[in-house]
Amino acid sequence: MSHLIRRFDPADRERVAAFARTLPEHDLLFLGRDLNHPRVIEAWLEAIGDGWIDSLLAVDQDAAEPRVAGTAALVRDPLGWSAHVGEVRLLVSPDRRGAGVGRDLLEAIFAIARDRGLAKLTARMTPDQSGSVALFEGLGFRAEALLKDQVRGRDGRSHDLAILSFDAARHAARQQAFGV
Repeated sequence: MSHLIRRFDPADRERVAAFARTLPEHDLLFLGRDLNHPRVIEAWLEAIGDGWIDSLLAVDQDAAEPRVAGTAALVRDPLGWSAHVGEVRLLVSPDRRGAGVGRDLLEAIFAIARDRGLAKLTARMTPDQSGSVALFEGLGFRAEALLKDQVRGRDGRSHDLAILSFDAARHAARQQAFGV
């Protein structure tokens, strides 16, 4: 099944809400907010409009009705002390994992980060999300921190949170040196 990577538009709010309902709760723990709450999607769209978030969708094109197969967001605070850092948030539909959707979204986020002049990228996930960890590490992210019992699911169980980072400035310099 083919997918198209494009910007998240306010007209997509119901598609994104439907996508969020397909995700296991464990996949959402690193976000800090419950994506299944309508106000969270509205706040996300507001942050996009305000320029704090760049957000992309992977939309399956072969379905009768286009559906969201994945999302990626680059979150930054241009007014803060870490304006040179962007946080990457990636979600892929369980039935589309391993099909290149996450990789395509991350590569598009890398291009946005380069255009925004970001020097470092971070990503948060639970350490047991081995597919996500492997994808990010395969693209050059490295483990930087482990926060014990940082997030708690609806069932009350605590989970560790891994923070991975990517030296975007070094990557961009390397690409420029090799003419990529």
